[in-house]
Amino acid sequence: MVSLTTPVCDFGWQAPDFDLPGTDGRRHTLASAKGPRGLLVMFICNHCPYVQAVAPRLVTDSRRLMSAGIGCIAILSNDATEYPEDSFEHMVAQGREWALPFPYVWDGDQTIAKAYGAVCTPDFFGFNADLGLQYRGRLDDTGRNPPRPDSRRELVEAMLQVARTGQGPAEQIPSIGCSIKWKA
Repeated sequence: MVSLTTPVCDFGWQAPDFDLPGTDGRRHTLASAKGPRGLLVMFICNHCPYVQAVAPRLVTDSRRLMSAGIGCIAILSNDATEYPEDSFEHMVAQGREWALPFPYVWDGDQTIAKAYGAVCTPDFFGFNADLGLQYRGRLDDTGRNPPRPDSRRELVEAMLQVARTGQGPAEQIPSIGCSIKWKA
């Protein structure tokens, strides 16, 4: 059974391994994606209005995190048969359009989304250097609205804390977005 509610952070839960094809023509694994201070795994897709709204922030924020030693990777797990705009070919084009600075990989059989317990797009999993979960929250408080000058950069702040201390914040607010489009 697949959850419809984004759960709170299960601190220390270990990141499941993966080996997935990327839009860059290479295969990407947990080990290749991890940075020296941690890893941010993002479940996103091409057609979700929440992801489309935050894509520029994801690019900016991931660059900041990568400069702090946090590796970043985005995984698309939606059923491309029912949602053709989420096909691998469209991923390649969308990744180019968004100028993603991190690998964008395809979970065509949805095993990785299930292993992680991904619920929505975007869904964020922030791990420390030991690949223990430290953040399972939202990007910020704007949803799919434009960012406000006073909006806290919750994901960035949390992952910078993880890079510095190995621990995520005790208080986290779950992400919201479109549900993962599961195969029948």
